[in-house]
Amino acid sequence: MQKSETNVKLGARLRARIAAASPYDIAVAALIVVLVGLVLLTYGSYAVSNDEPVQQRYGELIINYFRSGFADTSLFHYVNLYLYGGLFDVVATMIERLLPFVDVYDLRHILCALTGIAGIGAAFALARHIAGPRAGAIAAFALTACGPWYGAMFNHTKDIPFAAAMTGAAYFLVCAMHDLPRPRPRHVIAFGLLLGAALGIRVLGLLMVGYAGLAMVIAVRRMHTEAPRDRLAFFAQSAVALTPAFMIAYALMIAAWPWSALAPLNPLRGLVDFGQFHYRIDTLLAGHIYTMDQVPRWYVPLYLLIRMPLMMLAGAALSLLYLARRDKARAWRRADIALILFMALFPVLCEVVDRGPAFTGMRHFTFVVPLFAVLAGVGFDWLMRPRAARRRFVAAGAAVAVVIALASNAVLLVRLHPYQYLFYNPLVGGLEGASRQFATDYWVNMMPEAVEHLEGYVDKHDGSRHAHRYTVAVCGERASFENEVRDHPELQWTDDWKTADFFIAPTHMNCDRADDGAVIAKISRVGVLIGVVKDRRALAQQAAHHDEH
Repeated sequence: MQKSETNVKLGARLRARIAAASPYDIAVAALIVVLVGLVLLTYGSYAVSNDEPVQQRYGELIINYFRSGFADTSLFHYVNLYLYGGLFDVVATMIERLLPFVDVYDLRHILCALTGIAGIGAAFALARHIAGPRAGAIAAFALTACGPWYGAMFNHTKDIPFAAAMTGAAYFLVCAMHDLPRPRPRHVIAFGLLLGAALGIRVLGLLMVGYAGLAMVIAVRRMHTEAPRDRLAFFAQSAVALTPAFMIAYALMIAAWPWSALAPLNPLRGLVDFGQFHYRIDTLLAGHIYTMDQVPRWYVPLYLLIRMPLMMLAGAALSLLYLARRDKARAWRRADIALILFMALFPVLCEVVDRGPAFTGMRHFTFVVPLFAVLAGVGFDWLMRPRAARRRFVAAGAAVAVVIALASNAVLLVRLHPYQYLFYNPLVGGLEGASRQFATDYWVNMMPEAVEHLEGYVDKHDGSRHAHRYTVAVCGERASFENEVRDHPELQWTDDWKTADFFIAPTHMNCDRADDGAVIAKISRVGVLIGVVKDRRALAQQAAHHDEH
């Protein structure tokens, strides 16, 4: 009887909350449900990225390190991954061992996409906290319809989880900032957990520690007293109140990033080493090829400018106009916007000033994208607020423009599927203008479609392909190809392009022109060539005949 009464009360509370919810909140809840459904329906369309096999092995090595009682130290010598945390990889490995019947890369793609959805939720919560439900909804839909975010959600298994953790940490930091010097315990704990998650993935999570200091300074400036002693005491009390968050974050960091615990200053050393680490990787910018350590200072800002939807850039600019207004009644809102703006721009500014290494476009700066979505939500919400009668058409026009922009971006992402991460905005002429001029399919996401075309071609022209063995050269990673042909052992990878029967390559960095052969399949979206499959058996036979003589 008591259990039944409890269920009735819980049901009544739930109905009351739904009734009181804003239509914008309901829209975002529906969006999240739809996104989860899309993830479960489409995760298999995305290829294994170049980094995933290496990162998965890193997660296994971290687990081995702890299971061996710290005796197995091979993870500290595994390429350069000691500079990173392996939280996502550890979680994926543990789930894989619990569910051995699930393919590890399918699991990683689903898990990564779900963290991407969590990042959308965090952007919604942050924008909603600053400016209300409408701002939150705009931010959530804008981030969903952002190709560099949605397209990366499935196989950018460091970039997306890190960005989601940083956005969530930013939300709880802003919540705590309003209550300093006595923030709510749940905000402090949540901030610590998400900060630890960020640090457990990438050392750049240390930026959030600096942002926390800035938040305390902002809170001090909001004090009504000018007495230096009172301000200093306020700051000290705030620092003490946030200390449990830093302790939680530190514990999570060393659990997912063991190298950081080998010496007290290793996290700072990792941050410095990360910024100075160089190896041979070429990258493309405006038709010119640069090595990662020689890119121009404007490399990252330009990629952000041409890859984020114009709607997000325009909305972020509007938030600057709001910030410039002297509105004492909404001083806290202006302080929040200033903090988020600083979080979005500071890492990019550091890259410009320090001219750090960069490659594959804006990938390593994906973590600022949700913050631009938040600023866009706040900016457009401000433009849509009721004004004098003669200016109401501005609010109505802004609402129509936002809906059209979001719909247009969403339609384009559907047309690009599953290559949404190839999104470029009209400033560079879309994907057509960016093709062979900027980074495109660097993950060789076209591998599943290319292999499908190859299998169909061989079946059609050579009868049963199972009676033959074909070698395939790939302008990409071996693991990505072999993951797609697991059920087709007759298709075998080779690194000898001269004797290969077939050749698969994306147009990124003109890789499709690196070897000859008859083009038997073209992978295109929105009229732009993304990759090719070539039959080069005639050339291989000529080469073999030439070698014999």
